[in-house]
Amino acid sequence: MKLSAEHAPPVEVSTPAPRRTDARSRFARSLRRYWQLYLLLLLPVIWFIVFRYVPMANAVIAFKNYNPIDGVWGSPWVGFDNFTALFRNPVFPKLIGNTFILAVYTLIASFPLPIILAIMLNEVRLRFFTRTVQLVTYAPYFISTVVIVSMTILLLSPRVGILGRTLSFFGAGQVDLLASADFFRHIYVATDIWTTTGYSAVIYLAALASVDTSLYEAAKIDGASRLQKIWYVDLPSLLPTATIILILGVGNIMAIGFEKAFLLQNALNLSTSEIIPTYVYKTGILNANFSLGATIGLFNAVISLLLLLVVNGISKRVTGSGLW
Repeated sequence: MKLSAEHAPPVEVSTPAPRRTDARSRFARSLRRYWQLYLLLLLPVIWFIVFRYVPMANAVIAFKNYNPIDGVWGSPWVGFDNFTALFRNPVFPKLIGNTFILAVYTLIASFPLPIILAIMLNEVRLRFFTRTVQLVTYAPYFISTVVIVSMTILLLSPRVGILGRTLSFFGAGQVDLLASADFFRHIYVATDIWTTTGYSAVIYLAALASVDTSLYEAAKIDGASRLQKIWYVDLPSLLPTATIILILGVGNIMAIGFEKAFLLQNALNLSTSEIIPTYVYKTGILNANFSLGATIGLFNAVISLLLLLVVNGISKRVTGSGLW
C-alpha cells in the first residue's frame, strides 16, 4: 500500500554544526593550553607585521613621481608611467637575463649537493668522522658575505692569490678571473655552494633520521644492496622535504642575493654581474630615483610570486605535496 504525499512521515534534515564556532572553540582551548608558546610566537609575528607587511603600503610609490618633500602619499600620481619607462629601458632585458641565468644556475648547481652530502653522511658509521665533516661543511654558513668575498678576492688574486701563483708556476701567466665576465657566474655559484651545502644538508639529515627503521630491515631481508636502499628508501623519504625546498628556491629565483653580486662586481665583469638587485640599488639609492627603484622591485616581487604559484601547482599535481 502506497502512502500519499500528504500522509508520508516528515523527513528530518540534519543541519551541520557551524564550523566557525568549532574552529573558535578549538582555538580558545589551544590558546588556554599552550599560551606560553603563543606568547613566544607573538614577538616574531609583530616583527613580520611591522617590518614586512606595513612597508608594503609604500610600494605605491611605484605608481607615483616620488619626492621626499611631498612624501609617499603627497607625491603626484603617474600611473603606469614608471613601468613603461622600465620596459622601454634598453638595459632591462639584459637585467632580466642576467638575474634569471644566475639564479637558475645557482639553484641547479646547489640543489642536489646537500642531498648527496646528507645521504653520504647517513651511510657513514664513524660518528667522529661524520661530526667532523658536518662541522667543516656547516661552519661556512655563518661567515659574513663580506668575509667570503674578501677570501675569494685574495684566493683569485693574480699576484698574491693561491690560484694565481699556481697558474704562474705552471707558466699560464697572471690570470685575473674576477676581471672576466665569463667567470663571474662560476665564481658566484662556487662560493654559494661552499657556504650553503652543509647548512642545507642538516635539513635532509633530519628527514633521514625520521625514516622508519623497519624499512631498512625489510630491504636488508629482501637482499637489497646499499645503493638499492638509498634509491628505494632514502630518496623517497627525502622527496617531500626536497620538493618544499625546491619550491621555495624557485620562488626566490628572482630575489637572488644582492651583497655578494655587488661586492664581486667590477667594471670588467659588469655585462654578467649587473642583476636586478644591484641595478635597483644604483638607480633607487645612488641616483635617488626612488620611484623607478620601487617599480623594479615590485615587478621582481610579482614575477617571484607567479613562479611560486606555478611551481607549487605543478608539484601538487606531480608529487601530491606542496606548500599549501
